Amino acid sequence: MLCWMNGHYIDEQDLKISPFDHGFLYGLGFFETFRTYEGKAVYLHEHFSRLLEALKEYRIHFPYRLQNIEEVIEKLNAQDGKEGYFRLNVSAGVHPIGLAPSEYTEPTVILFRKELPEMVRGTEKEAVWLKTARNSPEQQTRYKSHHYGNNVRARLELPSLATQEGFFTDQNGVIAEGITSNVFWIKDGILYTPSTNLGILPGITRKKVIQLAEELQIPVREGRFMAWELEQADECFITTAVQELVPISRIGEVRFAGSEGRLYKKLHQKYLQKIVMCLGDRHVRKL
Repeated sequence: MLCWMNGHYIDEQDLKISPFDHGFLYGLGFFETFRTYEGKAVYLHEHFSRLLEALKEYRIHFPYRLQNIEEVIEKLNAQDGKEGYFRLNVSAGVHPIGLAPSEYTEPTVILFRKELPEMVRGTEKEAVWLKTARNSPEQQTRYKSHHYGNNVRARLELPSLATQEGFFTDQNGVIAEGITSNVFWIKDGILYTPSTNLGILPGITRKKVIQLAEELQIPVREGRFMAWELEQADECFITTAVQELVPISRIGEVRFAGSEGRLYKKLHQKYLQKIVMCLGDRHVRKL
């Protein structure tokens, strides 16, 4: 399978980076993951903007435009004609050991692509409260960075992410987010989710769901919540850019409506309608 690195298409087994890349030496790098629909990454602009914000804060230059990335996505998907799961990765680039650079002008940019795993919408997952506490981001806003040890440590608590998701709380027991997701729950017709002020990832799909809830006149509460508040919910689901909205059937001994949740189904259907609108005149299969 081909990938794209610094302007060149390269077989994935031939990809190489220098051990002097500061993404390797110091974890100085950022990434975005997303998928395509009918060959188009419909929310690529939002992912691209979030990535550029992170790069700007750490003075890492980015030499490509959004249009360049869109063209690469199209060519990489053309390898098998199927939908793609993508990771756009930017590390600081090659420099001597030491924190000498005041800016990084030659980053290592890689667009990874694999065939999108088969997914059945509405497939439920179970959730567990993690023993690993959510750490604080290195800056005011949490970005998707190479500093991913907290997530990896938490993932080791679960046998599989395919059927489970772990829910972080911070050191004070306040609900944060999932290992690879943002968390939502519904109680008495109100949609709840942790605030980004708590240092969680400002997820792209998270933002879309909040917007959809407002369009559907579903009250939304963003804030600081404890685990017992989620455990009193009627419905619970998580959001990711690749898996969309995933219903949660239970956490521990507490059960939720899962895929039968009324507002979960309403929000997910509205989300798919927005995807179709973004595709415009493209031939759209039944999503």
